[in-house]
Amino acid sequence: MSHRGRIGVVLARTGRLTLLGDPVEYVVGRFRELLPSVDLVTADSQSTVEGARAATTALIERERVQLVVCLGGTSVLPTVAETCELLRTPCVSTALPWQVYRYGRDRTFDWTYHFCWGLDDIARTFADLWRHAGESVGLLWNDGPQGRALRDPRFGFLPVRTHTLVDPGAYRESESDFAHQVEALRLADVDVVSSAATTGDLVRFCERAEREGLRPNLITCSRWLAYPFGMDHPALNGVATVVAWTPRHRYVSSVDGVTAARLGEDYQRDTGRQWLPLLGLAHALLEVAVHALRAARSPERAAVAEALAKTTVDTIAGRLDWTSGPVPAVARVPLAGGQWRMRERPELRVVANDQVPAAVCDGDLVVGVRS
Repeated sequence: MSHRGRIGVVLARTGRLTLLGDPVEYVVGRFRELLPSVDLVTADSQSTVEGARAATTALIERERVQLVVCLGGTSVLPTVAETCELLRTPCVSTALPWQVYRYGRDRTFDWTYHFCWGLDDIARTFADLWRHAGESVGLLWNDGPQGRALRDPRFGFLPVRTHTLVDPGAYRESESDFAHQVEALRLADVDVVSSAATTGDLVRFCERAEREGLRPNLITCSRWLAYPFGMDHPALNGVATVVAWTPRHRYVSSVDGVTAARLGEDYQRDTGRQWLPLLGLAHALLEVAVHALRAARSPERAAVAEALAKTTVDTIAGRLDWTSGPVPAVARVPLAGGQWRMRERPELRVVANDQVPAAVCDGDLVVGVRS
């Protein structure tokens, strides 16, 4: 990279998505030390659509960044991408299933590039776990963008044919007492419950299910349980989820060769916090941005976007390939299966790695017995 690079980073520093911003902020600090030739300019999304739009606009119009990166947020991330399309600036994003990212938008994808797993990857990973727990699966899905995407007949969970799926109807996030859902799933005598709930909603569901006698052999949950948010409640012990990255994945950085294990160790030492699966994705996000700046034929934004479209790069989160993604402008991230153990602090164990040989299994799936 002969020219000085300038990358804009939209991250949550305030609001409900602050935990998403923690690993991004940490990785930004590492890259500033590692690559002084790259300017990394951050802006707070405030965890809102309005804040994300304002932050992205300021980075593009005032800070004159060459590209923008963003991690997570069901509404925030698409807003960042849409703003970049409108202002003709390359964008790289991650940590939102690619179907939710893509089909929830109206604009074209001339400037915006994404890497993540898909809803089909979640369904496939969960189905591999469900086969150990029974044949019928109750679906705990909300009435928001996540729930609507999961129910979509084209790309949601409904095409899954390995199990009988029971959908008791949508709930309103953070407001439901789950009385209807618990009763319907109890009467259906489901073996498994699968969800994309927040941890708060899942705890409330589990507590009501226990009181009402609904005791599934297994609960699977993506979204917040994959990150995690608020994983300190005993009701969540044994919940299975999808795993995109751990320090035990056998991957290394394309920038400096640091291993996933070392990144996890450094994060815990430097911050005093437990590593998050998002840490590896945040690191890969900046690896892709740096790769695009280096590969671009000029520092102009159009040249950077052109480089992104041709990118194939091995990162600390695995190989990312935009030349053969599931759809244009998307690179796929494979998923392992994991399960939470409530110890002194929550531990995420990899219990299935059929889709990701680079993920090291360090536990067996524990399936309960309903009383």
